[in-house]
Amino acid sequence: MITIETFTFNDFHENTYLLFDETKECVIVDPGCYSASEQAEVKSFIENNRLKPLRLINTHCHIDHVLGNNFVAKNWSLDLEIHRLDLPTLYAVREYCQLYGFGNYEASPEPVHFLEEGDVISFGNSKLTVLFTPGHAPGHIILYSEKYHFIIGGDVLFQNSIGRTDLAGGDYDTLIKSIKEKLLTLDAQTKVYCGHGPSTYIGYEKNNNPFLK
Repeated sequence: MITIETFTFNDFHENTYLLFDETKECVIVDPGCYSASEQAEVKSFIENNRLKPLRLINTHCHIDHVLGNNFVAKNWSLDLEIHRLDLPTLYAVREYCQLYGFGNYEASPEPVHFLEEGDVISFGNSKLTVLFTPGHAPGHIILYSEKYHFIIGGDVLFQNSIGRTDLAGGDYDTLIKSIKEKLLTLDAQTKVYCGHGPSTYIGYEKNNNPFLK
């Protein structure tokens, strides 16, 4: 069984996710922990639960999702994994971080491994499948558990909303295509763990999301 722990960090109220199973092996997704207290919260949870972090993954590389990359990579000797097309998004963070008030941003490490559609993320007794879902960012991916009916969805789909497309590399038509072809085809009971705000379900969004009518 996969356990999902959610943390909400930084001024953008970004959701950071830790996924682990009975083996205690752990995947850290979109660490947005910027302040010392936020970083301590992640570290304490991992240590108190005796977790063994194995993977560091960004669904995409906007600033709010990568603020803790350096911290996580250093503390647990992890390599960063992203989609290749989001590399420019990651590099751009260094250029605008101070404009958003993150003057102490520690630059993210370079990704060592690039994730592609269909790749399998294995940890402990568990597996997640990578789905390529561009539109909010050029190299956006989500992590899907068919067995447990959930996705770690980043900023693609929100409760009654969708990700922004007015940022560099965003495209509205591409995002809608990703949602309709990759997400809405999943089982209605699939739970969506969003990059911001509360979680939701595919069936609910299919029936109620005003952007998907």
